[in-house]
Formats: sequence, C-alpha cells, structure tokens
Amino acid sequence: MPFNRNLSRRDFIKLAGAGLGGLALRPFDRILKPLPQFPAGQTLGRVSVFPYYYSTELKASPHAFAATIRNLGEDEVVIWNREVIGSTTNFSLTNQTWVETPEGYVFKPHLQLVKNEPNVPLTSLPEGKSGFWAEVTVPYVDLVMDNPPPRSPSYKYVIDLGQTPRLYYKQIVWIDQVKTGDGGRILYRFNEDPGHGYGYGDILWGDGSAFRPLTEADTSPLSPDVDPAEKLIEVNLTYQTMSAFEAGREVYFCRVSTGIGDYATPKGDQYVHWKIYSINMSSSSTASGSGYDTSGVSWPSFINGQGVAFHAAFWHNYFGQARSHGCINMLPEDAQWVFRWTAPHVSMEQSEIRMTWPNVGTKVTVMERLY
Repeated sequence: MPFNRNLSRRDFIKLAGAGLGGLALRPFDRILKPLPQFPAGQTLGRVSVFPYYYSTELKASPHAFAATIRNLGEDEVVIWNREVIGSTTNFSLTNQTWVETPEGYVFKPHLQLVKNEPNVPLTSLPEGKSGFWAEVTVPYVDLVMDNPPPRSPSYKYVIDLGQTPRLYYKQIVWIDQVKTGDGGRILYRFNEDPGHGYGYGDILWGDGSAFRPLTEADTSPLSPDVDPAEKLIEVNLTYQTMSAFEAGREVYFCRVSTGIGDYATPKGDQYVHWKIYSINMSSSSTASGSGYDTSGVSWPSFINGQGVAFHAAFWHNYFGQARSHGCINMLPEDAQWVFRWTAPHVSMEQSEIRMTWPNVGTKVTVMERLY
C-alpha cells in the first residue's frame, strides 16, 4: 500500500505526544491539508505500486529499455492520455500496456486509473441517521487522526515514519460525524470501528469534498428479474478472467488478479454468502515476511469460509496477472458490478448481509483451463 512523506519526524512527535489535547489547541482544519491541485485532465493515473519494491519510471517510449526521463514519486498523479502496447523485461506478464502522458510513458500496472471529482459536502449527517457510507472521488485525500495513537498496523507504520495517512480513489468508508472547521471547510470523520468495516477502531478526519455519499443507485440489484439459480460466475485461473452468465449467456467479462503461490485462490464450486460495502482486510506476517493491513476495501463479496472474496483493489493495476493473497482482485467498477449482480442483495439500510449454508447466494466456479 503506497504511503507519502508529508509530516516531518518532529511534527509527528509533537502531534502524537500532544494527543487529543494538542488537537484541541490546533483545530483539525489547521492541521489537515486541503485537497491538492491535481493535474487538469479528464482521466488521471496515480502511482499506486509501492516504490520500495518497484521503481515507477517515466520513459521516453513505451519500452523497459527506453531512456528514463525521471522517477515518479509516491502517489504522484499524472495525466492519462491513452494506452499503448509496449514491452517490459518480464515477458511472462500478460499485460504489456503503457500509459501515454504529456511527459512520456508509464507502465500501466503501476498506475491506478483515477479521476478528480470533488464534491459539495453535506453540512450535517442525514436526518435520523447515525452515519453514511461514502466513496472517495479524488486521487487521494489526507487524513488526521482523531484518537491517537493509531491502532491498525498500517496507520501505525505510516505515522511512525512521519507520513500522512491517506484514503484513495474509490475506497469506501463509514462517515459518522460532519463538522465545519474554523475556516468554513467541512470535514468528515471516517470511523473504522469494529461495527463498520471490522477495522481496529481508528478514527480519522478528512476533507468532506473528497467524498461522495453512496446512494440507492450505487447498490440497486442488477438483473433482479433473472432467476437467481440461473446466475453463475466463472473465474478462470489460467487466463485471470471472470465471466458472469445468465441462463448460460455471458453478460459480463473482466480481467482479475487471483491468488498466487501459497496463496492460490481455491478451485471448485463456491457461493457468495457474505457481502458488506467496505471492510478492513488484514493478515499477520508469515515466515516469508508476507502480511498486509488495508482499510476501506470496497465491494467485497465473500465466496467461502476461508476469507476469499471478490473485491476492489486500488493498490495495483496488474489485472490479468495472478497477484493476490487468495482473493479475486478487481477494478472497483467490476467489483461493484459483481456486488450488485450477485445474490444476496444488500440494501442501503442493511449495508451488510451474512448467510450460512445451505442458504447461500450466487454460485461461483473457480477453474483452470489450459486451452
């Protein structure tokens, strides 16, 4: 998960040492940075691959051996002009696509496709509601912690490095408070308590204009008149694709990233049984040093008792290549489509449904094909 160095070590020590008392002396709107001036483009790309593991280079042409114009920084946002086919040094990758920018070319899997669509924020919670689910509609938004010290491993790691916690485009979070800062800026409070997203209980504030409240149109069922028994999803591990069928007719297709190595996605017939608009996904470190902790993972549809789910991924764009810890990573719009199309349906009032066998939802077949 990418992070950005915005707070100095000295600033962090002051903030963490002061605790809530320090925040009372320095109102949130004075600590919290306004939304950045992102590049002016209809479609943008955010550097999403953690640069400690990969170098995200801007090239003179769409080829790995082309001259490097410069290295892109963490979370840097570029204008996404068009996609072109090029080449990399790893010929096993099925994705050899590059993004043309005004400056040069960037390997597509290293960029998250984003837009910059700020909103007019609500000035208060909807009447009679304890909160609402909201989607990030800008490349990223900086956060300030309400209840330090951080509880989740990822936020602790970020803040211990003197960096600023962030949410990214298409993440969905639970907003439980709205306030107006001294400068008139409206702030939203993101609360990842165990009852909303099953997080660690971290509470953070962000610029309200970065978030769009979910509506019924975002969650209404797709093909509700089709017999649920006639709906089927096939995930092809060989080709890293997903196809959805209604009575044997393919109605949706997309590329995915399934599990790899020791974390291979289980094969066989499985069934959607648990859905929630957003969830914290985490796994403790293993002997191989592998572990993760990610808040606000949107549109998860769980298909077995081993924690495997379809869900959106904002931290890479390697779709078409096995990459995950067992889940089926998808573009946010693809994960949202699966969430809306599969049974059981989750209404805005519910926000979550769990079913137990034999009362399960849409069938999912995970298979390999060598032809």
